[in-house]
Amino acid sequence: MLQFNIKGDNIEVTPAIRDHIEKKVEKIERYFPEGTNANAMVNLKAINNSQSKVEITIPMKNLTLRAEERHDELYAAVDLIVGKLERQIRKYKTKVNRKFRDREPTGKAFVMFDNSLKNEEEETEEDFTIVRTKQFDLKPMDEEEAVLQMNMLGHNFFVFTDAETNDTNIVYKRKDGTYGLIETSSS
Repeated sequence: MLQFNIKGDNIEVTPAIRDHIEKKVEKIERYFPEGTNANAMVNLKAINNSQSKVEITIPMKNLTLRAEERHDELYAAVDLIVGKLERQIRKYKTKVNRKFRDREPTGKAFVMFDNSLKNEEEETEEDFTIVRTKQFDLKPMDEEEAVLQMNMLGHNFFVFTDAETNDTNIVYKRKDGTYGLIETSSS
């Protein structure tokens, strides 16, 4: 069963908006096994009074479903995002079942999602073939230096060792032009 946490940024979450989101997103519950409980975190944002941005994150035990959509109409953005979430579930289910079918001598597949996908057309599998490998030494530095290095290289992310904590961290450029930091820990 999905529990909803709906937040609005520069937009009021009216009962009609809440009802529409819950009705649409609950449609993906049919893919979950009986008794599955999950929280759907929904963030709504009005951008320049002309567009709406909808983000939905559903963390689960072995998978986090996440999608975002921008559209002139809030309700249309919600409709589109549900389609994205369904495609993620189909892709994940296909990959997991194929992986376990190949590994298990009995051919039994692990079922993360309900088998209601059986009659639906399976999406073509994307290749996750690694075509290039790079190796490099991680130089201890602070976040500012890492951002400078990233920009000098023309990349949108940069892996480095934090000079203070000695942990491996990642800086990245966000879609809005700001920067993000992913911190790791050894514990």
